[in-house]
Amino acid sequence: MKKIILLLTLFSGISAFSQIKVLKNETLVEIGKDNSVGLYKKENKFTFNYQDLNTSNLNTFRSFSFNDMNGDVQELYKMITDGFIDQPTGNISLELPNDIIELQYERNYGQPTVQIIQYINKNKKYVGKSQFLNKKQVDKIFGIGTPKAALYTKSTVKQTPVNSMNNTSVQSSANTYQNNTPKTPVKTTKKRK
Repeated sequence: MKKIILLLTLFSGISAFSQIKVLKNETLVEIGKDNSVGLYKKENKFTFNYQDLNTSNLNTFRSFSFNDMNGDVQELYKMITDGFIDQPTGNISLELPNDIIELQYERNYGQPTVQIIQYINKNKKYVGKSQFLNKKQVDKIFGIGTPKAALYTKSTVKQTPVNSMNNTSVQSSANTYQNNTPKTPVKTTKKRK
């Protein structure tokens, strides 16, 4: 009996002083990915992950994160795609909480492309560069055309078909017109005797 009590106290003492804790498993959701560039979401925080082409080791992956406060992810997508339509003369610089990001636009094989340049910890000495991305790749990364785009877009506007609304209004106005038309009295013809 003494040995059993001694073993129970020993095991309870070990578990009370353990250094390993079980943490809550938070899921990381992939919004979209193309080759070595991807966009991920964890709660309200979005993370861009890319293979750094600026280093000699091609297995170097870098990332930058930001919170989606006021539709920032949608604004970033719009800013990138607007650069494909009207290419800016210089780089577009964006300041994030921990990093500075630049969008560099170039034409590759006659097609507009963008490269994401990251100044790590806002230091111009430490630079990471993604591959050049075209419009189709950017759409894929942001999950455009997939249900995953709803993870960062605001409420979508529900559209009603134009024809059904117009047909109803045309029919009701035709009915109103028919009901409101004055009826002309029918002339009676007199028979001759």
